[in-house]
Amino acid sequence: MSGMSTKALRLGTRRSRLAMAQSGQVADAVSQVTGRPVELVEITTYGDVSREHLAQIGGTGVFVTALRDALAKGEVDFAVHSLKDLPTTQPEDLVLAAIPVREDPRDVIVARDALKFTDLRRGARIGTGSPRRMAQLNAYARSHGLDIETVPIRGNVDTRIGYVHDGELDAVVLAAAGLSRIGRIDEVTDFLSIDTVLPAPGQGALAIECAADNASLIAALGELDDPFTRIAVTAERSLLAALEAGCSAPVGALADLLADGQIVNEMRLRGVVGTTDGTRMVQLSTTGPVPETHDGAMALGRELAAEMLAQGAAGLMGERAL
Repeated sequence: MSGMSTKALRLGTRRSRLAMAQSGQVADAVSQVTGRPVELVEITTYGDVSREHLAQIGGTGVFVTALRDALAKGEVDFAVHSLKDLPTTQPEDLVLAAIPVREDPRDVIVARDALKFTDLRRGARIGTGSPRRMAQLNAYARSHGLDIETVPIRGNVDTRIGYVHDGELDAVVLAAAGLSRIGRIDEVTDFLSIDTVLPAPGQGALAIECAADNASLIAALGELDDPFTRIAVTAERSLLAALEAGCSAPVGALADLLADGQIVNEMRLRGVVGTTDGTRMVQLSTTGPVPETHDGAMALGRELAAEMLAQGAAGLMGERAL
């Protein structure tokens, strides 16, 4: 055979171990639905080379811009992103062709001596690069009489868990999905309840992006799309976008589907913003029928954001949301 049908598709990916793992999984799936080989094209992004804390370099888009530039130049055919890294504004020349079934969205603790979060010693030092996690951990600690210190850290999974192993930190907070994708979920010592820490909007989900004018590739990638995951993360990201416009505090959000027996009939959207020291928080939720359209999911997010802003979210000045 010859021609386009057997030509390898080029998948743009960040070089981190996690990005390579999740891109490899997507490559296999795309190869199955298209019958074409998929080759990984490694791209270094600003977020990978900068040594600054994410809160200082803006967070939004630092892992994405170089991948999108490669797409725009035709150097790659499609790219895989962690959805929580994507800015909420979508470029007109690119489309999110697929959002596959989401992994566990929760945050987790990896602690010394296999401890749970609530069993950590008084004055325990907990590392995280996320103001969102800091805000919620500190708020929980304040309301439950725990004595913790949140410490800003950067680095890959090995680096972060290394801080615990060498005794520099008592625990680090990571995303369950990332550890699962690189085969290290067994190192988790505690899964943080959604009621303790709401994840980042889109956490645990991947986004597969390609050029908006590549109809055949959009159709092929679309076979990997999960409609429920797409509706949920659309609502979460709509909430984030509306809050970003009126508030600079870190945002957590999760939309989950509620089933009555075998039938999924409702969606609950929860949102939180707070100061990183945990002293001031606005946390609200709404439950209603599962939105049937993108616009319906967007409206759900905007409505909850408006309620949160009315409750004082705009006054919670802090670092930009990651």
